[in-house]
Amino acid sequence: MAKIIAFPKNSCCTHQASKHPGINRALLDGALPVIQPEPEHAKRIQPIWKSRMHGILMSVVLPARGRPGLLNRCLAALMRQTLSPMRYEIIVVDTAPSSTSRKVVEHYLTRPGNGPCIIYLPVESRDSPGTARNHGWHIARGTLVAFTEEDMIPCRDWLAQGLQAFDGVAQAARGRVIMPTAGLPTSNEDTLMKLEQAEFASVNCFFLKRVLEDLGGFDERFGAAGREDADLYFRLLQAEAVIADAPLAVVEHPVGSVPWGASLWEQKNLQFDALLRKKHPHLYREKIAAPLPWHYHISVAALLFLIAAMLTHNLPVAMFAAFCWGMTSAYIFLQRLRGTAKSLFNISDVLVTSLLLPPLAVFWRIVGALRFRVGFI
Repeated sequence: MAKIIAFPKNSCCTHQASKHPGINRALLDGALPVIQPEPEHAKRIQPIWKSRMHGILMSVVLPARGRPGLLNRCLAALMRQTLSPMRYEIIVVDTAPSSTSRKVVEHYLTRPGNGPCIIYLPVESRDSPGTARNHGWHIARGTLVAFTEEDMIPCRDWLAQGLQAFDGVAQAARGRVIMPTAGLPTSNEDTLMKLEQAEFASVNCFFLKRVLEDLGGFDERFGAAGREDADLYFRLLQAEAVIADAPLAVVEHPVGSVPWGASLWEQKNLQFDALLRKKHPHLYREKIAAPLPWHYHISVAALLFLIAAMLTHNLPVAMFAAFCWGMTSAYIFLQRLRGTAKSLFNISDVLVTSLLLPPLAVFWRIVGALRFRVGFI
């Protein structure tokens, strides 16, 4: 059994000589091991530290957010890496600690064979993904630090391919994300799939630890799905760091079911574009430059005129404003529906959200401009 203690200064783990057993396919598919239920008391969710002091070359930082099924699937993939298990460790930073997630980690800790060292660190913080990553890399013992997330499935040679990118010159490396889908995606899935084209994604990247120390890690002011990885990437570019490509270091991101209306909740993250622009005005314009579409401004203006006309009982202005709002909303609807699934679920989602997205987008950009004191509309 793994010893459960509170961060020892000197700890070690004993590896048995037997060959690491094959991964159960059910585990890779996300099936949880059989776990006896236990009360969800945070005070009982303690850190697990099973590690060694020598031989660690790479530390994998894996933020978790209360999704034990996905955590289990990702850990199963990380346990079967072709890189020697003596050469890497896995640091699970759980920002929504639960006894279920902890027992998922324990399941891998207690398996017989030559497995990598694993640390489970409950932090009870929902501030941002950057906060969890900073917690992880600060306690990493590897010279190299790899980042992924619990809803990813790293390929078998992910760590080995990432390691190869460091040729003595590279200071950071970026892998590739693939997002397979069956048939046409929904509008929300189509938005998520833009991750495949990202220049730099925190779900698949590698750093020399000393580079993270020099840069100060991730800026924790960015929110839940903010721009903290873009910010770190821009700081790498400004520091003229050598960033290598590792196209064979692949993580798969299965596109799961996205809730109806999810695009509305995502607008909140637009406020962090203001912070990114404030910190990196030139790189923001060059790499992102994402002003609101012209029809968003027309839609919001028409909606405001409509409300004002209704309050003042000005029927002609109200009718004209309603016409403009309806036409721009229809245009937004058709633009968003193009190339996506024509199911009732997707059509109804796109129809309703197309009416609400423009005012929400403008609102959250104004919030960002005021919060971070930068001109950003």
